[in-house]
Amino acid sequence: MLGTTHVRALGSADLPALRELLDRDPLVNVFVRHRVDVTGLEERVMGGCVWGYFEHDELVSACHAGANVVPVQATRAAIDAFAEQLLRTGVRPTSVVGPRETATALWKRLEGRWGPARSARACQPFLTMDRDPTVPTDPRVRRVTIGEFDVLYPACVDMFTEEVGVHPETSGAAGYRARVAQLITLGWAFAIIEDGEVLFKTEVGAATAHATQLQGVWVRPDLRGQGLAVPALAAVVREVRASIAPVTTLYVNDHNVAARRTYATVGFEEAGTFSSFLL
Repeated sequence: MLGTTHVRALGSADLPALRELLDRDPLVNVFVRHRVDVTGLEERVMGGCVWGYFEHDELVSACHAGANVVPVQATRAAIDAFAEQLLRTGVRPTSVVGPRETATALWKRLEGRWGPARSARACQPFLTMDRDPTVPTDPRVRRVTIGEFDVLYPACVDMFTEEVGVHPETSGAAGYRARVAQLITLGWAFAIIEDGEVLFKTEVGAATAHATQLQGVWVRPDLRGQGLAVPALAAVVREVRASIAPVTTLYVNDHNVAARRTYATVGFEEAGTFSSFLL
């Protein structure tokens, strides 16, 4: 007999309850909802699992436990339980990320065993946009084709290395290459490409019926500060809202003043704060 509270891996029978939990905050939870919808909670496909925290057999909180550890609607008691589960099972993710209060509380319980973090990003404004931009858009922005993989891939590597601080192929090239190819195939990779060079690019990293989450916004270094990013990103937002989901989201490091200015000019509004602890 299970006690009044317990943690266990969720399976297909739990999908309705988990989706209801995720939809309590569909913008913040877009990454986990996307992963759940794509994998159906099959651990082999997911490369991890989602744990549920139950009180009296009711699903109260959840935690994505894979390459990224992401708490969902996590109560204080659930955070304690998830931390114990993570330490007991030996999961070794690359990051702990989520809404600032819950991600930070979870990290504090893990830091003694997993820390110190390679990079602690305690304040990352979470931005959303539910309308088309009013600024001019760049007509050169388009979806990347799979035949342009070798053109886009170096820009993706440069962006990842610059943003995360490690080369994405550190733990093996195949996985990162496959992910970039997947995003292109889905029609989720957008860029300005001229003369075989990427001038601007970004991808939709996750999507649900409610929202998309942009990732990897990048402008070629020698073109930065020249006004390219605003119309290019505005074009992406317009197309993504029309063809994928009505709300566009992303989160950004608070110290990246130039990026925050760009997002504000496009029309993004701050809707919360995330924290990321990179391992």
